Amino acid sequence: MTTTVGIAGITGKFAKRLVSHILKRPDVAIRGYCRDPSKVPETISSSSQVTLIQGDAFNKDAITTFAKSCDVIVCCYLGDDKLMVEGQKMLIDACDECDVPRYVASDWALDYTKLKLGELFPKDPMIHVKAYLETKTVQGVHILIGGFMEPIFSPFFNIYDPQSQTFRFWGSGEEVMEGTTYDNAAEFTAAVTVDEKAVGVLKFLGGRATIKEIAVSFEKVYGIKPSLESRGSLEDLYKTMHEKREKNPMDIYSYMSLFFYYYWINGQTLLGTKLDNERYEEVRPVSWEGFMAQYPLETLPSAFFTLSG
Repeated sequence: MTTTVGIAGITGKFAKRLVSHILKRPDVAIRGYCRDPSKVPETISSSSQVTLIQGDAFNKDAITTFAKSCDVIVCCYLGDDKLMVEGQKMLIDACDECDVPRYVASDWALDYTKLKLGELFPKDPMIHVKAYLETKTVQGVHILIGGFMEPIFSPFFNIYDPQSQTFRFWGSGEEVMEGTTYDNAAEFTAAVTVDEKAVGVLKFLGGRATIKEIAVSFEKVYGIKPSLESRGSLEDLYKTMHEKREKNPMDIYSYMSLFFYYYWINGQTLLGTKLDNERYEEVRPVSWEGFMAQYPLETLPSAFFTLSG
């Protein structure tokens, strides 16, 4: 029996990784939804398992066409609050209208269910969407994975300095960082799509380590002992991120990474030890050390930017 997986936003980085894993399953058909099908890689568009439907996030008729005959819809949208909230609501409404039994929300995050609105503002849409799903017939699926590992080594977080081989951190350096690679998260998600019993909040994790432990793994993988540089306490980080936001709220990229970092390591959003990894034994969790071992040292800072399908 064929399972039909709808993927909204099929041209995105994560979506392409997800599709690559779903296509390993011959009993799965994919319905992909996007604004421009020409941006879908030929390796995907040429597959006999894939059907592409063109339309934007707010085209009700196109969304309804897309949702018809799907057994599950996965939202891979990534964008502003309007897209992430109102765009997802339109998909959810289509699920109800077309009797799609499950909807995988665009989450893949730390445990935002422990956050209040406004604390980690980029995750507010997830809180709204989860609440909306609870009012609907379609069953919501929320996949939590900690933080994605790839951006940690990119300039976005300014943690790893490839010039001086230094890890700059806030806090004591003993705070736990839970992380999963994009590809590993996509593997877990692919398993979820074909598991009709997978509903509600699911927690998958590649690995957990402190920045000091990550530095030790770095030395083991690359043979270079990095320096560790403290930027201040968690209290200092909290003060700094709010000061930057108040000073120039429109310059979101000057402070957004600090908010992510703070709520990643302050203990509030940890997934904990009760994970769903063992639910899919065929998926092998990739640890922080395992992630680094996948990349030559010179490509580590660009690992996030080179993600593709």
